[in-house]
Amino acid sequence: MIQNMINEGKIVPSEVTIKLLQKAMEESGNDKFLIDGFPRNEENRAAFEAVTKIEPEFVLFFDCPEEEMERRILSRNQGRADDNVETIRKRFKVFLESSLPVVEYYDAKGKVRKIDAAKPVEEVFEAVKIIFTPKEKAAA
Repeated sequence: MIQNMINEGKIVPSEVTIKLLQKAMEESGNDKFLIDGFPRNEENRAAFEAVTKIEPEFVLFFDCPEEEMERRILSRNQGRADDNVETIRKRFKVFLESSLPVVEYYDAKGKVRKIDAAKPVEEVFEAVKIIFTPKEKAAA
């Protein structure tokens, strides 16, 4: 079911994703997590916070123009069924309609750390490292 939804560029139901995330978080023994690509819509966000009672410390947002994103996905050559122009464009449309409002919600709370992802990979990585460097180390 999850693979079919991904192939269609659709979003997996929140309850499925949250249960998987919560189980993995509980079993990990860790108290800090980096969750890639979630929440994808307002319903995901509200459900995750209601079920887990967790609000993120911050949201890492990779800002990248659609054309550059499309070029990179098509050139990554990973053989994924959803790496085609039609599915990529569907996913970007879903992002604008569903995911961007979540980014805007957290941005209004001052929790978004934005990275210019159109820059070369090395520069993007350096920007990400700065965000994850503890403040006491950065000041030293």
